[in-house]
Amino acid sequence: MPDKPTAIPDSTAVRVALWRALHLEADPPPHVLEDRVGLQLAAPEAGWRNRPDMEPRFTRSFRAAIVARARFIEDLVAERAGLGVEQYVILGAGLDTFAQRRPEIASRLRIFEVDPPGPQAWKRQRLAELGLGVPEGLHFVPVDFEAGDAWWRKLAEAGFDAARPAVVASAGVSMYLTRDAIAATLRQVAMLAPGTTLAMTFLLPLELAEPEARPGLELAVRGAQASGTPFVSFFTPAQMLALAREAGFREVRHVSAAALAQRYFAGRQDGLRPPENSEELLLASV
Repeated sequence: MPDKPTAIPDSTAVRVALWRALHLEADPPPHVLEDRVGLQLAAPEAGWRNRPDMEPRFTRSFRAAIVARARFIEDLVAERAGLGVEQYVILGAGLDTFAQRRPEIASRLRIFEVDPPGPQAWKRQRLAELGLGVPEGLHFVPVDFEAGDAWWRKLAEAGFDAARPAVVASAGVSMYLTRDAIAATLRQVAMLAPGTTLAMTFLLPLELAEPEARPGLELAVRGAQASGTPFVSFFTPAQMLALAREAGFREVRHVSAAALAQRYFAGRQDGLRPPENSEELLLASV
């Protein structure tokens, strides 16, 4: 019997998985994203829906943001795969379940999940326990950031071909990194093969958020601080676009929460939509 991994996933990664599950349980169809595998992986305690951070009405806009960004990235991956791109890199994969949920696309790709070793070992074991296993094209890339591991070197060791284009996704990560660390990541991705596309989320300064979203955002900031993983970076769209241009990307574009709302939530009668001027997306091409 294998030893139990000593590390567990970050609480934020678990919360994201549970909000995705809550979208299916609390929101009426049509659903923007259907993810039941994340709930299986997380295996929360009974009554998880009664947790304060799961209260359906209070968390409604935030779970809308979570499923919107995931759907946008998955649509991007599907589009690029249709054009012949065969590599997909997920920086800070957490409890991402794309490889398990979308086999019709994943089977055409080499998927590289980059995450710290402990949580990644935990995830691998949970997949085995659930009988899901690891698909042939899924490569786990353990990176010990605290020890100074360079993720791009580990990626190459796992079989990533820097001479071929890829989709690189980084969702819900930039707020934990310094501006210098984000700039370094952007420069590294910008050095990849022409045709590579990056999708990265970023948080706007809290004072720019719509008033009804601020209490939840402030609660998230306090929670991150208390857990030892504080939010340290906030950007206006202009600042993020400038940073990407300085890194060397050929084309850069800001995808707003309002654009995601129009794309995925138009016509809904329940008011479900992501908050505006909160977490938005950078889309950059090499």
